[in-house]
Amino acid sequence: MMSKKPVVVYGVSGYTGRLVCEYLREYNIPFIAAGRDKARTQAVVDKIPGIESADYEVVQVEHTVEALTELFRGAQVVCNMVGPFIKFGPEVVEACLQAGVHYTDTTGEQDWVLKCEQDWGTKFAEKGLLLSPNNAQMYTTGEIAANICLETPGLDTLDILVLWKGFPTYASTQTIFTILKADWYYLERNQYVKWDLQASAEVVVPGMHETAIAVPWGGTAHPVWFKNDPRVSNVKVLGGVMNRAVMEGVVQTTKMVAEEIRPLPFEEQEKALSDIANSVTADMPPRENPRENTTIDSVYASGPLGRAHCVLHGNSNYKQTGMLQAYAAYSLLQQPPKRVGFASACQAFGHRELLGQLRSFGLLMKPQLTVQD
Repeated sequence: MMSKKPVVVYGVSGYTGRLVCEYLREYNIPFIAAGRDKARTQAVVDKIPGIESADYEVVQVEHTVEALTELFRGAQVVCNMVGPFIKFGPEVVEACLQAGVHYTDTTGEQDWVLKCEQDWGTKFAEKGLLLSPNNAQMYTTGEIAANICLETPGLDTLDILVLWKGFPTYASTQTIFTILKADWYYLERNQYVKWDLQASAEVVVPGMHETAIAVPWGGTAHPVWFKNDPRVSNVKVLGGVMNRAVMEGVVQTTKMVAEEIRPLPFEEQEKALSDIANSVTADMPPRENPRENTTIDSVYASGPLGRAHCVLHGNSNYKQTGMLQAYAAYSLLQQPPKRVGFASACQAFGHRELLGQLRSFGLLMKPQLTVQD
C-alpha cells in the first residue's frame, strides 16, 4: 500500500493520538490515522474538533513489521502512540527503518529509549532518518528548560523537576506500571547510576506555598539525552502529579511492587502489574481544561562557579504532547532535522524553536530564568 499522506499517526484510538491528529489539522498536514481497530479509530477521529476540514484517512493495520512497513511506505514521518513501547515498539521502529521514514513517539520508558539508541540509532543515521522517542511534555518541555539553563556556560549539573495537575490516561498508566519492571538510572560523573526503586522526595513547588511528592518516574530520558553532551556530567529527574493523595498511592504501590512483585518471575511480574494498571483507570479522561490542568517544569543547573534556574509554567500537558508531535512532523516535512539517527526533540529541532511553538499555541508562559555567576 503506497501512502499518499506524508504522516502516519499509529495508535489513534487513545487520548494522545487524537490530540496529535488535532494539531496536525492545525498545521494543515494531511495524515493517516491508523490503528488495529478501524471502527474504534474512526470513532475517536470523528470527535476531533474541526476534523471535517482536515485531509486524512482512517486505516486498520495489523501490528506486524510486514503490515506496518506496507502502510508506512510512501509516507515521510510516523508518530507512534502505541505503548507500552518496550512491548509494542520494536515492530514499529523496524517498519520505519524498512520503509525509510522518520520515527517519533511519546514514551516515558527509559529502558525503551536506551534500546532505541543501542539497537537502531546507527541504522537510522546511516539512512539519514530521525529516531526520536520521548517527544512529550513530561520530557521535552523539561529538556527545553534545561537547555535554556545551559545557555549559560560552565554549568554541568542538572536537577530537573516536572509536575502537572491531572490524572494519567489509560496508556500512561500502563506505561507507569510497565517501567516498574525495569531498572532506572540517573547520570553521575557521566556514568549511569541505578535509582532505588522506592526513592521519593518532598519537593518545593515553584510559585506555590506548598510542597509535593515526587518520584524518579522511571528515570526519564533526560539522563540519556545528556549522556553524550560535553556540557553535562550529572542529571537527576523527579516528577509527579500535583495531587498528594495520588502520589502517596504511587509511593505505596511502588513499595508493594518492590517487596512483592519484583521477586516474581518476569512473566508473572508483567501480568501482576498489568492487572493493577487495568484496575486504576480504563476510561478516556475528559478534554483538558487549561484553567485546571497546569504544568511546571523546573530546572536548577549548577557548576563550580555558576547557577541558573529556569521555570516553565504551562497548561494541558497532553495538548503539549500532541503539539510537539505534530510540530516534529511539520518540521521534518520541510527540512532535515538538526541531527539524524537517535536524537531528542531538542537535538533534532532546537529547544528555542520548540519553545516558540508551544508559546504560539498558548501552552507555555515566557520562561522565568534566574542566573548567578
